[in-house]
Amino acid sequence: MTDPGQGVFAISVAADLASMQIQNLRVYERRGLVSPARTPGGSRLYSRDDVERLRRIGALLEEGLNLAGIARVLVLEDEIGALRERDARRAG
Repeated sequence: MTDPGQGVFAISVAADLASMQIQNLRVYERRGLVSPARTPGGSRLYSRDDVERLRRIGALLEEGLNLAGIARVLVLEDEIGALRERDARRAG
């Protein structure tokens, strides 16, 4: 099994997995919401983590958030995740 953070999916596959249009993935990358890996030739490679993040973006869009709001929510969720990991290491 591969690392969930390793880029393995082409943009068309990632778009299908996230039920999104390819052009939206490009917009989300330009806005800093997702950062896929790149091949030496410059093609995007999305990881399973990226696809989950894209699904989260889709869910937040459905809730009515704009991209600026989504960016803030994602930053806060990432910070909460990091704090939980730190607390788990201290407790364990």
